Amino acid sequence: MSVKQWSAEIEIHAPIEQVWSYLDGSLAQMQKIMPQVVANDPVKVTEEKVGSVYRQQYKEGKRIQEYDVHTLEYANHPGDKRVKIGFTLANLFEITALYELHEVREGVTKLRYTATNKPLKWFVKLFMVFASDKVVVKFLERVRTVAEAEAETRASGDARVDG
Repeated sequence: MSVKQWSAEIEIHAPIEQVWSYLDGSLAQMQKIMPQVVANDPVKVTEEKVGSVYRQQYKEGKRIQEYDVHTLEYANHPGDKRVKIGFTLANLFEITALYELHEVREGVTKLRYTATNKPLKWFVKLFMVFASDKVVVKFLERVRTVAEAEAETRASGDARVDG
């Protein structure tokens, strides 16, 4: 079955470490950009991160879905960071999400998000026709909004007059 892939990137006026904390930090940090995630419990954690598994609970409406999220790639360098995760959703889709962060200059981060979605059942392919990159772009815009608001709050100690 064919794999659908969407990719987009956005420039965020916030430090790379701050943006990274939403993807590689606590549940509280993750919930700032993914409020539907209600649990992210370690099942197996490896020292090098790749191979780690977290049991995630995702709330959609009144229903809570549970699935195991596998860390497939991981790199945490000062100016470049990346993490790729994969999970199977409701035995219908195999999904991966790749987050790549690059420090453009101090206080400015480029975030690239690539999502893949592979239908596991033939009838699910019908739904894939309606999938688009809007979800990817919307997610990136949410990360930017959250990160820039927090970066501004941290910098509000600077003498600035908004007119």
